[in-house]
Amino acid sequence: MSARWWHELEDGRIQCDVCPRECRLRDGQRGFCFVRAREGDEMVLTTYGRSSGFCIDPIEKKPLAHFRPGTSVLSFGTAGCNLGCKFCQNWDMSKAREMDRLMDQASPERIAESALELGCESVAFTYNDPVIFAEYAIDTAVACRERGISSVAVTAGYVNPETRRDFFSVMDAANVDLKGFTEDFYARVTGARLRPVLDTLSYLAQTDCWFEITTLLIPGHNDSDAELAAMGRWVMSELGPDVPHHVTAFHPDWRMRDVPPTPPATLLRAREVLLAQGLHHVYTGNIAHRLGEITYCSGCHAALIERDRYELLGYRVTPDGHCPDCGTRLPGRYDATPGRFGPRRIPVRLGGLSVSHGE
Repeated sequence: MSARWWHELEDGRIQCDVCPRECRLRDGQRGFCFVRAREGDEMVLTTYGRSSGFCIDPIEKKPLAHFRPGTSVLSFGTAGCNLGCKFCQNWDMSKAREMDRLMDQASPERIAESALELGCESVAFTYNDPVIFAEYAIDTAVACRERGISSVAVTAGYVNPETRRDFFSVMDAANVDLKGFTEDFYARVTGARLRPVLDTLSYLAQTDCWFEITTLLIPGHNDSDAELAAMGRWVMSELGPDVPHHVTAFHPDWRMRDVPPTPPATLLRAREVLLAQGLHHVYTGNIAHRLGEITYCSGCHAALIERDRYELLGYRVTPDGHCPDCGTRLPGRYDATPGRFGPRRIPVRLGGLSVSHGE
């Protein structure tokens, strides 16, 4: 499919304008992400309508703690990525260079209709970064909106301003990976830059798209108290105290198999460091820690949403999103009643096949 966000250069190459890499291509070449390619005199998206697979997940798995709690989301990704993270935990999809990885096919309309049939309240673009298949994600989000289905982007936020505006204009929620808080970490471990990610977060704070932040903590690389405190101060000054922040545990994978897993104590310490900077909602992920899964009221500190991993155990939020005890507004997007999907994970096939709830 013909791609958007590119222009011709005087030397005969064409430049992809989707992300800060701005790959400059001659005929037959592919960008860093591998899925945006030059064919003749135009840029094409080679993965439009093709997925590495679909799965029904709890919304809390994205992770989103303040967006339609307890509901289900139809999740999918494609192939490729515009970052080169050495710790990638979805590397079999994001680093894929073989199109036969894309085993399922579905049009945007088919995805939206399937979400309805499956009882999913949202569709999530995840597993690899959706900005590289932005045309497909945008068309799907539009089809979902027409049917009352929410759209969720799970992204590293490494995207140029024009694409950023077009992409997030149709998203209802996003989780943005803030992978560290130094340019050195981004350059050395992700092959990217920090500044464009901060620009994306600042941009989202001015939109109606609900967003949360995730930081995967890697021992010895981005988990120092000083770096976390600096990150927390920046979030407070640029985004405010109400943006939920998830700190999650790393496990050895891809090209960082020599680094040990993140100790639970590191996540607990990180949570305390971020809370000390003034953030109201900090969660721990990839470990079992009850306190790190509870949503507290920022006014009276009552427990409003209690969880066990991806299952809601308690829910005390008024239909209009307030604390029933003190009336403080709980930031986020809430339904009149919470969902009850629980911790299930249900793979489904869409391309040309009937859709079922098969376990």
